[in-house]
Amino acid sequence: MQRITYRVKVSAQGAKRRISYLLRPSKGLLSTKSNFVPSVTSIQASRFTKTKRLMQLSSIAFLSLPAESLTTMNAPMPTYDHVMLQKTLTIAAVPGDSTYFATDGFQHGFGYDLVRSYANELGVTINLKAYANEEAALKALRLGSADMALTTASTQLKNELGLSSINVSCGYDSSLTKNGLHPKVSWTFKQADDPLSQKASYFLCDNIKLENTQNLAAFYNQNLLKDAYSQEHFQKTLTEKLPDYQTSFETQAQSYNHDWELLVAMGYQESHLDADAVSPTGVRGLMMLTSNTAEAMGVSNRVDPLQSIGGGAKYLKEMKTNFADVPKTDRIWFALAAYNMGPNALKRIQSKLTSQGIDDKNWANIYAYLSKNQASNSRYVQCMQYVSNIRSYLESIKTQMV
Repeated sequence: MQRITYRVKVSAQGAKRRISYLLRPSKGLLSTKSNFVPSVTSIQASRFTKTKRLMQLSSIAFLSLPAESLTTMNAPMPTYDHVMLQKTLTIAAVPGDSTYFATDGFQHGFGYDLVRSYANELGVTINLKAYANEEAALKALRLGSADMALTTASTQLKNELGLSSINVSCGYDSSLTKNGLHPKVSWTFKQADDPLSQKASYFLCDNIKLENTQNLAAFYNQNLLKDAYSQEHFQKTLTEKLPDYQTSFETQAQSYNHDWELLVAMGYQESHLDADAVSPTGVRGLMMLTSNTAEAMGVSNRVDPLQSIGGGAKYLKEMKTNFADVPKTDRIWFALAAYNMGPNALKRIQSKLTSQGIDDKNWANIYAYLSKNQASNSRYVQCMQYVSNIRSYLESIKTQMV
């Protein structure tokens, strides 16, 4: 709306004289000392007269205000107020291994999970908009199509667009670099003084939140497939072995409502897609099922690829059902952890977190607990590696299949 500035010259003395005139006693008004009860008509006339004078006084006071005071009446709503009013935080983001990754129906990723935690603290939901590059995402923010941006854009680009940003590491860039993440993952806002930006700074740089950020960075470690040997082995396995089993993965995934590429990632973690694999502890087959699990899932031959994949898919579905109260964005990590160490072990960890007043349905909190207590329990180390590796394999498979 175009702002209109009223410039009215009203002298102080003139305004005073006019106000005094309007407040003068009226001959038609009743004396406060009179015991006479006026008629209804007289009361209505009196009220009308008073109302008219009050309106005239208000007009004089309004027109006597400085022009700059009037222009503030049309000040734009802060982004924070808009977010809280809509109960939605709209994010302009660029996909990447340090920002977010979309996997068939839900998003995850280092930067995304941090934003999700911030949105939870605000009590709002997330609306994520993907952009092809950082400049497009930042321009969308500047034009008001988003409330904040999640990118790894350069400081120069953000300055050129007149935007304010906060590095999610709050200066501890090494905690990101050592995990193969971009050291300059940032949240960007239109204005530094907007409460949305200020609250984000407090949220990210709080000591407890910084520790959580570092744990999250460890979970989203991107170094697993960055060395030449690991890359070569992974690529060779997918090229030479996956074609023999892809139909079985797709069939069993459809039967148990899974992403088939997730089952492939699990198979690579378990056996490197070797249907005849046997471990020193006696687990066998492509999905490395124990004899007890195989029997419970109706698998009669663990080295039969179709049966093994089916048994793993069925067991994973049971784990998802066990943790159906966990939000979908984290449920797959809970299910994988339970698949590895057993659902009861994971539920015991949840109980401990609950007793400490910590959200037991947030994967970052589970991972932090595993990390803090890994020295006392080797199963915790195995579980962290298991879930992190499968996540990494899944993202690599998805990228190659696109």
